[in-house]
Amino acid sequence: MADDLVSAATLAALKTFDTPSVCNAIELVEPERRAYGFTTATLHCVRPELGAMVGYARTVAVRASRPATADAEAVRATRLAYLDYVATGAKPTISVVHNLDHGEEGFGSFWGEVNSAIHSALGCIGTVTNGSVRDIDALAPGFQVLAGSVGPSHGFVHVEQFGDTATIAGMVVRSGDLVHADRHGAVVLPRGKADEVVEAAAKIARREAVVLKAARAKGATLEAITRAMNESAKVS
Repeated sequence: MADDLVSAATLAALKTFDTPSVCNAIELVEPERRAYGFTTATLHCVRPELGAMVGYARTVAVRASRPATADAEAVRATRLAYLDYVATGAKPTISVVHNLDHGEEGFGSFWGEVNSAIHSALGCIGTVTNGSVRDIDALAPGFQVLAGSVGPSHGFVHVEQFGDTATIAGMVVRSGDLVHADRHGAVVLPRGKADEVVEAAAKIARREAVVLKAARAKGATLEAITRAMNESAKVS
């Protein structure tokens, strides 16, 4: 599926918000999205200092708990075809990796020093995966990771397929979806509505500022907070 293309300005604006704020904004833009489209299980953000990442999903399914059934040449060809897929299309991309080792998703890591460097060179800024990550101190500069676990080995990790719909921690992602992620988790933006999400997030921030000012004021009272809550609802 084609990437949900947005302007560089919109991408930059989205990065200024954390993922909970983007989820709040999506609820205004598409109220039904309150119930789906975001991660619902804990993922480990191993580099929280990098802040939010926003990019186009490149989906891939991998296994690590047992060897590939195909021969070495076929395994390498599939891996190279996947990397070509990552390198194709709009940038930046986020590699969304579904580990298929049910019950053993952390057995072997797809991510480490070498693979993060390769992906970074191809315009990929990070990953969201239910699998594991290793080589944390040696990951490519600026490469963000949300992973189900941290582990030492890559096991028998190999690419099974790519470009299909992936489900990570309850979040369903299609190839080309615009994904926002940070230490809180990840969310898929509604297609074609990224600008509306930015506007909604900014509006929510303005409304919350009125309430926060009252709540954080010295000698704050319920009366003052209530008044601020009523005033905030009128902020456009």
